[in-house]
Amino acid sequence: MSEEHRETGTGWPQPAEPGRPSGPAGEPDPRPDAPDPDELSPLAPVEPAAPEQEGVPEPAEEPGASAAGAKPAPVSRRLTSAGAMIAVLLALLGFTLVVQLKTTSTDPTLAATREEDLVRISSDLDSRERRLRQDIEALEESQRQLRSGEQGRQAALEEATRRADELGILAGTLPAVGPGLSVRFEGPEKAVESERILDAVQELRGAGAEAMQIAGADGTAVRIIASTYFVDASGGGLVVDGRRLTGPYVISVIGDPATLRTALNIPGGVVASVEEAGGNVTPVDSEAVEVSQLHAPIKLEHARPVS
Repeated sequence: MSEEHRETGTGWPQPAEPGRPSGPAGEPDPRPDAPDPDELSPLAPVEPAAPEQEGVPEPAEEPGASAAGAKPAPVSRRLTSAGAMIAVLLALLGFTLVVQLKTTSTDPTLAATREEDLVRISSDLDSRERRLRQDIEALEESQRQLRSGEQGRQAALEEATRRADELGILAGTLPAVGPGLSVRFEGPEKAVESERILDAVQELRGAGAEAMQIAGADGTAVRIIASTYFVDASGGGLVVDGRRLTGPYVISVIGDPATLRTALNIPGGVVASVEEAGGNVTPVDSEAVEVSQLHAPIKLEHARPVS
């Protein structure tokens, strides 16, 4: 054993390289932390450490270079653009949610409305929508008819004229002519009083009378419409819509003669009651009964058409 070995006290020379023990071949390393020689692969060569060169800096790698020669810069730029786009979309979504929540929370009407009321409001809106759609369809149909040409306009004008004539006859503002009856009432005052004449008018209306007028002995006539009233006049006679008439009275009525006659002659009807009181009722058929007396137009003060 050399002098150097005796100085260390181990009997082994000091390792020539840090971390790598040296000693006689085939003898284990006596150090407690030494690795098991069996675990070391004898085929793996140990590369010697490169000697350090003082004052010589290691070469710096070029920016963007990699061991495989790939270029990650474009990938990074694509990832950055996608991230920015996602961030913008998330910001817009958050802003929209915040605005919607703020609007809903600041609406005092909806906040204080119960669920039942909301359901009712929704149902009302649906019903209003259906009505509006029906109105739109009706207006569109009218528009198509008006755009159908001169023939359509002429047909619409004729229909409007016909309706106006019918309403004028019913209101008593237009004269009328047609088949019907001339009914003559004569007898004592009790037999032809206002109550019996009114019953006769009601029976004729129920039988389909379309136009009527009543005339007195002197030829004074009054158009009978829905608002006509009959009152017994003092001293005899009738007051019809403010005009006085004296008997005998003749009611001119336009309608189906057979139906009108049947209505007057029903058992216990007008003819029977007048005859019981000593009077007489004489209906006469005619193919051209004229109802020429006109009634002044009535000015409505309260009634309005339903829109």
